[in-house]
Amino acid sequence: MPTIVMAILVLVSLMAGGAAGAWAAARRLRKAFEKTKELEGKVRAAEHLAEVGRLTGGLAHELKNPLSTLNLNLQLLAEEFKKPSTEGERRAGRKIEVLQEETRRLEDILAAFLRFAGRMELNRERLDAAELVRDLLTFYEPQAAARRITVRLTVVDGLPAIEGDGDLLKQALLNLILNAQAAMPEGGELMFRLRAERGGVRISVTDTGGGIAPERVGKIFEAYYSTRPGGTGLGLPIVRRIVMEHGGTIAVSSEEGRGTEFCIWLPGAEGSKN
Repeated sequence: MPTIVMAILVLVSLMAGGAAGAWAAARRLRKAFEKTKELEGKVRAAEHLAEVGRLTGGLAHELKNPLSTLNLNLQLLAEEFKKPSTEGERRAGRKIEVLQEETRRLEDILAAFLRFAGRMELNRERLDAAELVRDLLTFYEPQAAARRITVRLTVVDGLPAIEGDGDLLKQALLNLILNAQAAMPEGGELMFRLRAERGGVRISVTDTGGGIAPERVGKIFEAYYSTRPGGTGLGLPIVRRIVMEHGGTIAVSSEEGRGTEFCIWLPGAEGSKN
């Protein structure tokens, strides 16, 4: 069909403006056709990914019930071996503990996957970014003290309001906090800085941990990439997805031995001033 259309266009152009115009029109049509085919390919790929997402999400939900049943029965077994009277019972009790821990880990991985792959519904409202961060840090304060982490917050005047889902944004920032905490096992400093930028709000989260190796920096937002024992590899990808769902951006800079900085930019709410 495209060949027929091109032939017709060539004939019309020959009648209207000669060979040069005909071939120019044909080239334009060919490019338009190639662009259309490329877009069709992208649409098919997106539809395929959406279908895979629905299937994997459904599978994950189906796995929740048997995992819960397994965990419940392991708890009941653990109660039976709570006071072992023989060495065999003690060994059985230890094996049950290992199974319980692995089951909990599977539940954590499954929950993280559902947060990452599931449909993200945003309950949008007008938010004060500084107030949101202060609330989160107040919640985190006892854990920070227990981990010997000093938290510092700097808010530059003139922040515009933002629009978004407060709970999801807190989840994203909490994931960054926990990531920083894991990077500072002996304690350190965790610094938040908020300032206006490009009509929105820039939130930087900086730690004084060991930093990220240059070859790893480009991989940290990939699903299931983790170098931390017990990590799901979905914490940072979830952060990235939440930020993108809000129309924002996230960037990272790090220096080994000095620490890491994550910078989130969120657009200002309509009608807000900075």
